Amino acid sequence: MIRKALIALLALLGGLGLVLAVGTLGKASRQVTVPPLAPLAVDGAAAAASLSAAVQARTVSGLLDPAGTAAAFDALQAHLQATYPRFHAVAQREIVGGHSLLYTWAGRDAAAPAVVLMAHQDVAPVAPGTEGLWQQPPFSGAVKDGFVWGRGAWDDKGNLIAQFEALERLAAAGFQPRRTVLLVAGHDEEVGGLRGAKPIVELLKQRGVKVDFVIDEGLLIADGMLPGLHPPAALVGVAEKGFVSIKLSVTGIPGHSSMPPAAGQQAIAVLSAALAKVDASPMPGGITGVAEQMFNAVAPEMHGFNRVALSNLWLTGPLVERMLSKGPSTNALMRTTTALTIVSGGNKENVIPGRADAIVNFRLLPGDTPDTVMAHLKQVIADERVQMAVSGEPSLPSKVSSTDSDGYRLIERTLREVFPEAIVAPGLMVGGTDARHFDGYAGQVFRFSPVRAKPADLSRFHGTDERLSIDNLVEMIRFYHRLVDQAAR
Repeated sequence: MIRKALIALLALLGGLGLVLAVGTLGKASRQVTVPPLAPLAVDGAAAAASLSAAVQARTVSGLLDPAGTAAAFDALQAHLQATYPRFHAVAQREIVGGHSLLYTWAGRDAAAPAVVLMAHQDVAPVAPGTEGLWQQPPFSGAVKDGFVWGRGAWDDKGNLIAQFEALERLAAAGFQPRRTVLLVAGHDEEVGGLRGAKPIVELLKQRGVKVDFVIDEGLLIADGMLPGLHPPAALVGVAEKGFVSIKLSVTGIPGHSSMPPAAGQQAIAVLSAALAKVDASPMPGGITGVAEQMFNAVAPEMHGFNRVALSNLWLTGPLVERMLSKGPSTNALMRTTTALTIVSGGNKENVIPGRADAIVNFRLLPGDTPDTVMAHLKQVIADERVQMAVSGEPSLPSKVSSTDSDGYRLIERTLREVFPEAIVAPGLMVGGTDARHFDGYAGQVFRFSPVRAKPADLSRFHGTDERLSIDNLVEMIRFYHRLVDQAAR
């Protein structure tokens, strides 16, 4: 009897192993096979010098010195005009909202929908007191050790300069686009784009301009970030998360700290208990939507257990989800995330406050809304003493752009030509970009920066020692040159 049971168990395990093997090996590569493009000759030193000059313009969003900020934008834009005369000779230049730029390179076919390149001129501030931690001063634009150093070198002046370099080369070569090429360079992306990208989109709508696809900053060429994947992964953002902040408020009875009420009755205690519940009960999620698209694309390129697990999610799904939930970046792909960001209550150590408030920020997965978040909170907290209300203006998640569209296929092909060692997969942008203002207007909206990044580089984003390698800058120029050449031909 025992022998028969063991034989049956072995047969079951063998059958399971066979099914897993078939499921793994049966998923063929989804990568487009194209011959590598002969590298375009680019003067890397000149491009680096241009990016250096751009970094030196302190175009920081939200500065308290409007005159100084205006002068910085003026300096950056004067640099662009002086450095890229051929492009300025063929494109119409407009200033919108004070400092945002809209360039229109008119195509021969006025009826063909336009292609939009986006980058932003403004940069995030340097955290006060951290300036001395930089290897090079943050606005020096130092060109050293093969890098251009400084705030904005990566986000997002690298894209801005690469786009201008590519368009300048095309204009100098006599290229005449069949369809119109638009370049949108906002000046307030870091604070929402309400004075730059948004009015530009409204202007284009008023003019009846049709847009095929948009490419803005976004996901990267991730090297060494996906366990089990040896080649770098060019992750093209096909959607962007939204956000909503919910204010939680509790009103209690104020009093002297020498005579506190019974346990669990103080406003701070009630609010703290609610926040603990919220923190312990994340929004439901899973490997669906864009996350599923991404893993389906990378699974055939992986090795070992990761390939087996991602190729057989019908069986391994719960295990994989638990593993991915442990990493902040992978967890953000699968669900609407919860962040406790502001808490306030009380102003004197011997006075029990009569009110306590908190702000909880949610980054909305496509499919979720402020209403679904509110319903989740009410179920989790289950305490009528906690009042809830939306704080500020929420931003809904973007629609999901199609990987079957001509725009995505063109970006995919261009990446495989310029970065032949990289695999390409769709991804989800967890932060915000100016591209969201095109959502619902442009045919497709993509969020991707052709920037190579290793795990150690991620802390440089809005952090210390932001930099971009000259070699990567050259590759970025080649990418945009090829993309526009093929998109507008």
